[in-house]
Amino acid sequence: MSLKQKLKKNELTLGSWIMMGNQMSVEVMALAGFEWLVVDIEHTAIDMETAQMLITTIQANDMKALVRVSKNEEVVIKKVLDMGADGIIVPMVNSKEDAEQAVSFAKYPPFGKRGVGLYRAQKYGTKFEEYKKWVTDELVIIAQIEHIDAVNHIDSIISTEGIDGTIIGPYDLSGSMGYPGDFEREDVKEAVQKVLDSCKRHNVPAGFHVVDTEPEKLNLRIEQGCTFLAYGIDYFFMRDAAINGMRKVNK
Repeated sequence: MSLKQKLKKNELTLGSWIMMGNQMSVEVMALAGFEWLVVDIEHTAIDMETAQMLITTIQANDMKALVRVSKNEEVVIKKVLDMGADGIIVPMVNSKEDAEQAVSFAKYPPFGKRGVGLYRAQKYGTKFEEYKKWVTDELVIIAQIEHIDAVNHIDSIISTEGIDGTIIGPYDLSGSMGYPGDFEREDVKEAVQKVLDSCKRHNVPAGFHVVDTEPEKLNLRIEQGCTFLAYGIDYFFMRDAAINGMRKVNK
């Protein structure tokens, strides 16, 4: 079953986050059994050429390649999709208008206003008709919910045609409320729950980026009903293994 079909059925799907621009990072992460990996070009030094290499490597390792784009902007969305990304995660989708804009940048007319390029995704011009159908049937568009404004407009965001699911960015969400990183505040937890409740009512995948590598925290989000879950970050796994190992060394 494709990622798009899993999202339509609101079934659990697990992925992770790539912030190191090296193909070995992808190959190591592939050993864990993730279904998809997100190439983050918003908060990293990953440029477009490196992003294309990572997309190719992810797909070569039988995973779906998603890109968290730098902003809800036409050119960057068009570029990563023409590179062959299986989908996009769009940051700071705070309203229905933002959601509609993201969809329009990703889809060709008459459903959107994406310009036509004949690049890797279209098999360098040999499979454009097939790719147009793929965009309709399989392209994944995820709205990142990371601001209190998005929480307040969540019903209209997730009801936007073309949005396949959500993913909560906990750091920016808490920051937009004046408490960056303070996830245990009651008002922050209430904001998260409001998004989860809305997704449940509308039968739309509720997502969350569990940046911590402790599996118990991932299991907690599964128990809360999240079905589109990003677990950890590539260098977090390396960081935590190194730190925990050194703590256990007799010095």
